[in-house]
Parts: sequence; structure tokens; C-alpha cells
Amino acid sequence: MTSSRRNITVAAAGVLAILALGAGAGAGVYASVAPASTTTVVRDVGSTGAIQNASDTTSAISVPAVYQRTHKGVVDIVVSQPSGSAEGSGWVYDTKGDIVTNEHVVSGATSITVTLWNGKSFKGHLVGSDSSTDLAVVRIPAPASMLTPLALGNSDAVQVGSPVVAIGSPFGLAETVTSGIVSALGRSIDAPNNFTIANAIQTDAPINHGNSGGPLLSSAGQVIGVNAQIQSQSGGSEGVGFAIPSNTVRAVVSQLVAGKTVAHAYFGVQVRDSSSPLGATLAQVLPGTPAAKAGLKTGDVVVKLDGKTIGSADDVSSVIDAKKPGDTMKVTYVRDGKTAVATVTLTTRPS
Repeated sequence: MTSSRRNITVAAAGVLAILALGAGAGAGVYASVAPASTTTVVRDVGSTGAIQNASDTTSAISVPAVYQRTHKGVVDIVVSQPSGSAEGSGWVYDTKGDIVTNEHVVSGATSITVTLWNGKSFKGHLVGSDSSTDLAVVRIPAPASMLTPLALGNSDAVQVGSPVVAIGSPFGLAETVTSGIVSALGRSIDAPNNFTIANAIQTDAPINHGNSGGPLLSSAGQVIGVNAQIQSQSGGSEGVGFAIPSNTVRAVVSQLVAGKTVAHAYFGVQVRDSSSPLGATLAQVLPGTPAAKAGLKTGDVVVKLDGKTIGSADDVSSVIDAKKPGDTMKVTYVRDGKTAVATVTLTTRPS
């Protein structure tokens, strides 16, 4: 399922670019301005750590203090690929040596080198990845004494206008710090496999190629997102960057470090905002999908999903985001002026 996404359509001439830094100018950059044909969403299965309130202004600290608190947990990642080399960023997840980064940074890598804050480098191996959320985990054999895990914040508590800090390796310049604010919430961006990543955080903190996989930090020094893409006409930062929200990171990474494959709920539709005040229009119902099997058709307007009123295409993504394969839900829709209800059983997203 995908939606007509406002963050793309407001600047249709721009490019939504994934931020791996390739071996040559522009190399290794994945770009898309068109909506994907389907969307996948991940259900938050929880984690071992307590969720912290990322918008707690009572514990806010300065940008230099955020850097001092967190920079030892940010890493530089260089990968070798058949087509050359690429460079990105990442951050320490735990003292076992698990490093979080973007899937597109390590995709197709024949070797992975991770460099810590102190200049020590280690060969890493890919523990697992998930193209649908553009997240991956790399493990390095570093001693626990060298590892400074970063705390995950609660991205649901993030507010528009909140100050943020990004740390990474833009253009290969390790431990570069930039700052800005949360510009918008609830954006939808394309994953490398053309499924949709929902609830992305938009920021004006300058991020560029090579920032991929690095943390977007709250003013309390907590990771509220993983920097992944920019929208740009020039190919560089124009103040419109996107980060994968920390609650998605928590759900996906906790499964990857456990050696599991992340399962995503699948509806099988393309959606866009309705021309009426309420509802989301099914722009396409893919054949053989859960939606098609339930009798839904292209042109139907979904007004309620799982008991929740739908006001936009993004609302559909939000509802599916809380589901898992095998769940059933009631879909209230309007066709030819008549309201009907269908029952849909969600399946696992096809690869």
C-alpha cells in the first residue's frame, strides 16, 4: 500500500535521494520521485529498554553537550561493493558490538569496515537487514570498553519545532555535527525496495551524502531517528531531510539482532487522499492481494479502517503500521455512493 505523499508532491521537480556516499560523484545514490506500488509497515514489538520521552525539554542540553554525550557512539562505515566503494554512518546499539545503519549503506557489500570515535577500525559482518525500512545491523568484534551505546528515544513524543542534532560522515568527513529543528512529522518516504516507510521525521538540520545511517538526536541526546534521505534539486542539502523514526528502529533492530527476519503486514493497495473531506481513495487494488480477495476495488473510498476514521492516505498507513501478518480488520468504504464493509486478512509482504 502506498499513498500520494505530500513531502514529494510539494516539490515535484526535486529528487528524494538516499544518502550513501558512492565512490564517484553521484555514485551509489538511489533516487525516486514517484510513489511506490505497495507499502509495508512494521509492528512495534517492543524492546528490552524503557522508552524515553524524546521531547522532554526539562532535560534539554546544548548542541556541544549533545555532541560530548553522544559522539563516541557514532561510527563511520566504509563498504566494498562489486561496483566500487561507498561510505556512510552508523551508531552503536549495544555493547555486543551491534551497529545500526541504513540497509542501502551495506547492501551488496563484500566487506564492511567500521571506524569508532577513537580511530580504531574493525571488520564487520552483516547480522541482518530490512529493505522495507532501510535498516541494517552490522556486528564488530570491538571490546565493550570501546563501545558507547546510544539511547533510543520515543519518536511518538517528538514535536514539530523541537531542536535536533545530526552526527555523521557527510562526504566522508567523520564526526560532523549539524543542528536544526523537526520541520514536520508523519512524512512518507520510499524504501530502497520501493515500499513505503511511514512516519518519517522531517528536519532542516543539514545532512548530505555520507550521513546515511547516522543518528538524529533530540536535545536530550537520545536517538529519535536514523538519517536516510534528503529532498533536493541540487543533490546537496537544501534543508529538507528525512529520518526513519526511532520507534520503527526499535521494532526492527530488536528482531535483527536476535537473528530474526522482520515480517511486515501487507494490504495490497495504492492509496491517495480523497477529494472529499474524509476518506482515502484506493488508486489501485493489486490482483491477488488481501484487499482484492476481500472484494475491494480501485476507486473505493475507505472511510473507516479497523474502527478508526480515515481522513487521509497517511491514516491508512498508520493503521496498517500497528498490524502484523495474519491480523484481520474491518474496512468501511464507499462505492457509487453506497457504504459497505469488508473484512480483510492481512498477509506477509511479498519480497
